[in-house]
Amino acid sequence: MRFDVLTLFPDIFSGYLGQSLLAKALERGLIEVHLHDIRDWSPDKHRKVDDRPYGGGPGMVLRVDCVVPCVEAVQAMADPPGHVVLLTPQGRRLDQAVVEQLARHRRLVLVCGRYEGFDERIRQLLEAEEISLGDFVLNGGEVAAMAVIDAVIRLVPGVLGDEDSSESDSFSAPRRWLECAQYTRPRVYRGLEVPAVLLSGNHEEIARWRYEDSRRRTLQRRPDLLGNEERLEPCPQGDSPRPGHPAPPRGQGEST
Repeated sequence: MRFDVLTLFPDIFSGYLGQSLLAKALERGLIEVHLHDIRDWSPDKHRKVDDRPYGGGPGMVLRVDCVVPCVEAVQAMADPPGHVVLLTPQGRRLDQAVVEQLARHRRLVLVCGRYEGFDERIRQLLEAEEISLGDFVLNGGEVAAMAVIDAVIRLVPGVLGDEDSSESDSFSAPRRWLECAQYTRPRVYRGLEVPAVLLSGNHEEIARWRYEDSRRRTLQRRPDLLGNEERLEPCPQGDSPRPGHPAPPRGQGEST
């Protein structure tokens, strides 16, 4: 999968690209990340890319005659031209469902906003998808671009050591509940013990405990993720999930 990041500050990404799973995925050729300085497409001899807003007001606005030629040129650098994403607080909020949609594209062109944002004609000409991290404002879209890349690459085959890891993450399909509690060594710390079922070696019981803990945790912390039916979900019988995957609880009257 290929990411093209269009930014005024490409050096921001130098440390980020050299760390953790992302660096390993780049080394193995599973993904590509290409950085492009929007200033390289400025028609101004001083490489200026912003100007004061018409009608007055504070701040500066990114110029259409810089951003649009940059996007078009970057799209022409490789095939396919890619899915263009404007990173802006006015976009739809990024969540796991959106991440899954983005991961279906072979190439993403991420355009980082700055200052007071984009000249409206950039939106009109590019007809790009607009994405936001939430209802708050950052200094620029670079951090948002990193968040998109970090979330999407987890769904690229081969990036994670265990291909099932992303399936049990919080907000992941099909249920999109919060992930269950996790434990590791030591077994006891300051009087707090690891649940005995996790040490039992009984994979069916472990999977069932994880399912129940996931639902309980979601109900307590993010009830908005649960529909009314899920809160009172009946207990189906005869369902034996794979180890490490959430399982439904036993049906009524099921023997132990």
